[in-house]
Amino acid sequence: MYVIGTSGHVDHGKSTLVTALTSIDPDRLPEEKEREMTIDLGFAWMTLPSGREVSIVDVPGHERFIKNMLAGVGAIDLALLIVAADESVMPQTREHLAILDLLQIRRCIVVITKADLVDAELVELVKAEVEDTLAGTSFQGCPMLAVSAKTGAGLDNLKAEIDRILGETEARRDLGRPRLPIDRCFSISGFGTVVTGTLIDGGLAVGQEVELAPSGLACRIRGLQSHKSKVDQSGPGVRMAVNLTGAARSDIQRGEVLTTPGWLRPTQRLDARLRMVRGAPHPLRHNEGVTLHIFTSETPARVRLLEQDQLNAGEEGWVQLLLENPVPAVKGDFFILRSAEDTLGGGQVVDPNPRRRHRRFSEDVVEQLATLDQGTGEDVLVSLADQAGACDLKMLSQKSNLPAEEVRQRVSQLAEQGGMVALGNLETEADAVVYSSQGWNKLKGQASAALQAYHQQYPLRRGMPAQELRSRLGLSQPVFLRVAARVSQEGLLAEDGQQVRLPSHQVSLTPALERQAAEYLRTLAQDPYSPPTDLPLDGELLGALIDQGKVVKVNESVVFTAEAYRQISDKIIAHLKANGKITVAEARTMLNSSRKYVLPLLEHLDQQRITRRVGDERVLR
Repeated sequence: MYVIGTSGHVDHGKSTLVTALTSIDPDRLPEEKEREMTIDLGFAWMTLPSGREVSIVDVPGHERFIKNMLAGVGAIDLALLIVAADESVMPQTREHLAILDLLQIRRCIVVITKADLVDAELVELVKAEVEDTLAGTSFQGCPMLAVSAKTGAGLDNLKAEIDRILGETEARRDLGRPRLPIDRCFSISGFGTVVTGTLIDGGLAVGQEVELAPSGLACRIRGLQSHKSKVDQSGPGVRMAVNLTGAARSDIQRGEVLTTPGWLRPTQRLDARLRMVRGAPHPLRHNEGVTLHIFTSETPARVRLLEQDQLNAGEEGWVQLLLENPVPAVKGDFFILRSAEDTLGGGQVVDPNPRRRHRRFSEDVVEQLATLDQGTGEDVLVSLADQAGACDLKMLSQKSNLPAEEVRQRVSQLAEQGGMVALGNLETEADAVVYSSQGWNKLKGQASAALQAYHQQYPLRRGMPAQELRSRLGLSQPVFLRVAARVSQEGLLAEDGQQVRLPSHQVSLTPALERQAAEYLRTLAQDPYSPPTDLPLDGELLGALIDQGKVVKVNESVVFTAEAYRQISDKIIAHLKANGKITVAEARTMLNSSRKYVLPLLEHLDQQRITRRVGDERVLR
């Protein structure tokens, strides 16, 4: 199914033409009927001679309602540019044409309406003026037909031409990422909340769990309709009415996107290629405030020009848009920028979630953006991974605008060729991640440098706590586990319990430290079950002795030699096997020691899961 959109100047007969074609009046608001002027979006549908059913979005033509027009034309497949024969090309004709051109709506029919009000010669003059207006746009050379909605003249030819063009139009690709930008929301008694929009990707089905972006509101599809007919499911390219449960009418506004949970991340920063309209009223300056329109959403934004200080009418350039409010967008989405009164330009999203604010006048930034915009699938995936670090396939699919299965195949091939590194099985593990080869080498260098610095700072420690390395690398726990396993497999680090180290790192004591350690151990052994607790010893050296298994620290002040600790443990275990339990007093008597040593010792045995406390007694676990 396809969607047609009207466009053109106010009072040129758009709604009248839609009514004549479909027998449906798209003007639904009382104010519209009273003023005989379209204010908001209207909707209708018809069956073409081939039996193909199409939806029609009728838009307002008045300059004050351009934002409503923009909410309706972002997802159309064919534009009808309406020009009245008795007025010819007018200001909103040109502005609507510029918007359609910026949105890269590739198919258009110029419809000369009110042909019954003028003679054939004037119709030809209007067509000539329209041809001049279309020159240099994507609609240059498009079909032109003269019709009269009042008499019906030319309507059959128009339907046939629409049928012909749509018959040659490729259906929307299903990338498995449902998105329905909401253009209307209302309530129906007995049914609840209903939203409408054009499904631009993926499919929806009754009973499906969905969410709204950017609000994140979770709800469920209670029912689906297309052209007032109930359906159980639908694919892309269809105008839908969706009955939702779990969402109140007041919770939803035009501009939200209905989608499946967990993949569409709202953003407040967009990288894009911007093109100024030829008739822009003034240059666009760096950091200028504008209004961004993307599908049915709009938000104030600032434009950071990355290559120049201003863009003049008709010029193009790379920009980063900083949005006041988050919007849900994906790579490839088209947008329009307007000032308070005028359309300034528009373009296409290249990166919907750039990680950082770009430096201006940077050749590297421009090269990255050009690769994302024009590179091959492999180039784009590698470039995205270069920027993002660890990527899962879902994220790469969203950012590259490629189907998930195509992404998996391309990434698998790149991994075999050495262009990417896969951590996990891409076929069977949903949480598998990939790095570009450059990103992987950079990560390994960061890990090696972090460990090297740690070993230099703490030469007496066996290694760095694994969680500290994870934090320094800025990785999530699941990704870090995969990274550590792979780097260990490659022989670049050694895992030692909860610590990691460079394989070359070994704790080695200087002769002076060896003497201090020997004297410390000798002193502890003089009274092994009641060792002194005030011996001065550097904490790093004590840690080395613990790592080497020469001493056991049971609390902040009590340290036993490893041999003494083993003897004590054996005595207590033997007593428990013989008697079933032991108290602090019994242990103190048995060891000829004091509570100062026995209590922390028993607590340590509890921590080691050798014993278990029951009231004032210990038993074997």
